[in-house]
Amino acid sequence: MRNRLAKGSRGGRPPAFAPDVYRGRNTVERCINRLKQWRSLATRYDKTAHSYLAALAIASLIIWLATE
Repeated sequence: MRNRLAKGSRGGRPPAFAPDVYRGRNTVERCINRLKQWRSLATRYDKTAHSYLAALAIASLIIWLATE
């Protein structure tokens, strides 16, 4: 820890840990990883942005309902 503090703004991990920030980041990363399991979303199979957003909404709803 002293080594990281001595580096200052030159780099290294921050010495402080913010659990609320980590919790939010973890939630977003897990959601994105679940959405990647949907092949049409991961490969951008849909041609138009309209149909892609519709598929994203449907997949998000299914994932959300499955976790409840």
